[in-house]
Amino acid sequence: MADHSSSVFSQIARAPEDPILGVTVAYNKDSDTSKLNLGVGAYRTEEGKPLVLNVVRQAEQKLVNDPSRVKEYLPIVGLADFNKGSAKLIFGADSPAIQENRVTTVQCLSGTGSLRVGGEFLAKHYYEKTVYIPSPTWGNHPKIFTLAGLSVKTYRYYDPATRGLDFQGLLEDLGNAPTGAIVLLHACAHNPTGVDPTLDQWEQIRKLMRSKGLLPFFDSAYQGFASGSLDADAQSVRMFVADGGECFAAQSYAKNMGLYGERVGALSIVCKTADVASRVESQLKLVIRPMYSSPPLHGASIVATILKDSNLYNEWTVELKAMADRIISMRKQLLEALQARGTPGDWTHIIKQIGMFTFTGLNAEQVAFMTREYHIYMTSDGRISMAGLSSKTVPHLADAMHAAVTRGNMIIVAAYGGFLFVYRCHVSFLLEVGML
Repeated sequence: MADHSSSVFSQIARAPEDPILGVTVAYNKDSDTSKLNLGVGAYRTEEGKPLVLNVVRQAEQKLVNDPSRVKEYLPIVGLADFNKGSAKLIFGADSPAIQENRVTTVQCLSGTGSLRVGGEFLAKHYYEKTVYIPSPTWGNHPKIFTLAGLSVKTYRYYDPATRGLDFQGLLEDLGNAPTGAIVLLHACAHNPTGVDPTLDQWEQIRKLMRSKGLLPFFDSAYQGFASGSLDADAQSVRMFVADGGECFAAQSYAKNMGLYGERVGALSIVCKTADVASRVESQLKLVIRPMYSSPPLHGASIVATILKDSNLYNEWTVELKAMADRIISMRKQLLEALQARGTPGDWTHIIKQIGMFTFTGLNAEQVAFMTREYHIYMTSDGRISMAGLSSKTVPHLADAMHAAVTRGNMIIVAAYGGFLFVYRCHVSFLLEVGML
């Protein structure tokens, strides 16, 4: 007789929390009134509240008032107007690739789903099965591509010493990659570092990749959200399309339209000819059909409504720039607050970095201290979401960062030759040299 008192799954181990989403789980359990969540990348207002764009509300109202709307399944590739608008948004309305029908675009489940569909297509149809991702990168990237069937390797990207781009390391690693390897590139506002190449550096990257036949796969999660300009934030992608070569682009509307929970995204593949693009699309359908059959209707309809209506589109660009400008303002305020406190170190990287996140340079021990003592939640690598800050909470964060950086330091006063010398030393150093 079978034992019905125990579960057949009783031997399953408890999985750890996702390192990013787990931050919010811990935050929600904290009852302290000063708690601050800077972990998850979601925009907040100056009052710390989630924001629904006015233009999104208008588009939804328009959809609700349309008596001809139905809830039928979308085609496998998604909503046609959404796909057309998405391709124009990322590549430019006057893109020769679009005009020559060399682009195939399919609606996917936000950026994550777009990357997964692209990864599975490449694993099945592309001769090189290795994808190079920047180090560091969004924590989901290696998981997505590995489960899609690709082998994941990294290339140098961030230099902790300068808190900027390791450009020479990047060029060297891509130069050593095998011919035809897939290279994941953040279109703008690199996550988690906030460090982007300059346009001149992008051009050098493009030349190197094309000379070696490397296949670009752009992840565009923040178009318009980085600089406030949709066109400026798409320049890296458009440079690779302008040379006539092939590339992939995954788009998300989570951040720039605030449609986080609607899961709206697109995968576009730029091909050499219209015939190839048509055949590629036919195979993308075979990837999507057994995965989720067809994408959801509502979010894509919101995006398509905004992209098709010039008035709504213009209003969107204004709201988008306001969000980007507020984040830039938070960067300036945080830097000024740290400088006012005399926090040791150079913190100018806060305003040099761009987009939703700042890679602070804080280590895991300092992060744990800030969470424990100041109830500030962030990922252990020191990444903070600038979008989660406000003028009211900047001082609290600055106090915590100052305390974390100076914690454990001791002032040593020594006399020599009639002079007094003052040193700031960390306790661990004093122990090491035998002074404590």
